Amino acid sequence: MRRDGPAGTPQQREPLRTEFEFELPRGFVDESGAVHRNGAMRLATARDELIPLRDVRVRENPAYLSVVLLGRVITRLGTLATVHDGTVENMFASDLAFLQDFYRQINAEGHTRAAVSCPHCEESFEVELAGSRLGES
Repeated sequence: MRRDGPAGTPQQREPLRTEFEFELPRGFVDESGAVHRNGAMRLATARDELIPLRDVRVRENPAYLSVVLLGRVITRLGTLATVHDGTVENMFASDLAFLQDFYRQINAEGHTRAAVSCPHCEESFEVELAGSRLGES
């Protein structure tokens, strides 16, 4: 889809990005002792947020909602064949907090980049608003 940019110049709309890369602060340690830090998370759907509400573990302990939800939206973590809520519940607390923040960032707040132009030369470029690492400001 086309839209006009600054001074009426045509500008292409960026395609919707549905998956986002991340790097865990500590990393998930699997049964063999391998550490998995790099992964990807997709945007959540309404179904992703509704299905965990039926889970008996979530009904008994509402704090478990984020574990089940993250287990649904993390698409890749290192070389693990699958990622599920059991994977998430065995993560270090700092990695869980990172993933909860990352989830909020990509689902509620949208992207963290902004298109700007230099006030002196008028060249357009993007800046990262979230700091040097995801989850930091």
